[in-house]
Amino acid sequence: MRKTREKAGEGGKGKGPRLPPSPTDLAGIEAALEEARRAASIGEVPVGAAVLRDGTMVVCAHNETVGRRDPTAHAELLAVQRALSLLQTDRLGDCTLYVTLEPCAQCAGAIVLAKVGRVVFGAYDPKAGMVGSLGDVLRHPGLNHRVEVIGGVEEEECGALLRAFFGERR
Repeated sequence: MRKTREKAGEGGKGKGPRLPPSPTDLAGIEAALEEARRAASIGEVPVGAAVLRDGTMVVCAHNETVGRRDPTAHAELLAVQRALSLLQTDRLGDCTLYVTLEPCAQCAGAIVLAKVGRVVFGAYDPKAGMVGSLGDVLRHPGLNHRVEVIGGVEEEECGALLRAFFGERR
């Protein structure tokens, strides 16, 4: 568990206390948590995502790797794809992606390519997280798009959902 928390926008790289999340960010994470619970109820790893634009829900998604037999069907990737399709665009610069678990390399790459404006995530992923834990794809200085990141929002609740899911399977 991290002892130092980040400032808003600094993900896992902050040097000071974390600012409290906004009501919109809390609502976005709660929508993602609801999707994660839905995933767990059907035997999927409980990761959920939501895309909001101007505080309005655009899409929600949860992991579908088991049901689709597709290891790439992660919640945030599906949410980004659905938002792009629904909004009929190839960029999500005016959107915020909320996800219950720190994005992996695949999802971080998709977030950069879709030029998502902000990412707010719950639990850190020390084994696969690429938004501060193992690396930082979203804010890599060599890329032409860097994403604003806020990590650790409702971290305990997001992490507890994952721990409970895997605890039942061991």
